[in-house]
Amino acid sequence: DHGRNQDGLRLFCIGLQKNTTLTDLCLRNNGIGDEGAQHIGEALKSNTVLTTLNLRDNKIGPEGAKSIGDALKISKALTTLMCALGSPPSQVQMCSLSCHCLLCSGHALPILELKGVSPVETIELQGKGLTHLSGIVIATCISDNLVLKSLNLGGHPIRDEGKIGAEGAMHIAEALKINKALTDLNLQENAI
Repeated sequence: DHGRNQDGLRLFCIGLQKNTTLTDLCLRNNGIGDEGAQHIGEALKSNTVLTTLNLRDNKIGPEGAKSIGDALKISKALTTLMCALGSPPSQVQMCSLSCHCLLCSGHALPILELKGVSPVETIELQGKGLTHLSGIVIATCISDNLVLKSLNLGGHPIRDEGKIGAEGAMHIAEALKINKALTDLNLQENAI
């Protein structure tokens, strides 16, 4: 039953908020949707030890991606997030960096750089198969970045998949209302 699963996940996440020992958590293929991702996001904001989270093969949509993105802005512990945000699971590979990362179509998003924690002035993500869900996470991360001046999110001119689309672009536009540093943004070939 869908409601019971969400209740179970909500209760699990309450425990995860206070857990001080669990470093690796696999929640793969649990039917987690946006509501579940919101619970997970809340848990990540206060959990100080979880370093690896596998959310592959779930049903996380735009609202869930935003919740996870919001949590990434706050989380100091999470270093590896495995999550097929809008891409086929076969294209997702594990990213194991010494920084926050989020997988989109097999490419890692440089979360620390997008957040401005590891400051860079330019980020090149053109042709990386970004989706509307990765656009939402990127928007959440860049809103408070005071260093990033150039962000290339251009799509692939030949392939139809891997586009940020109107929904991702809308979230990026909202982030631009807050961001005071970005002067160059490339969104070409993104079906917006």
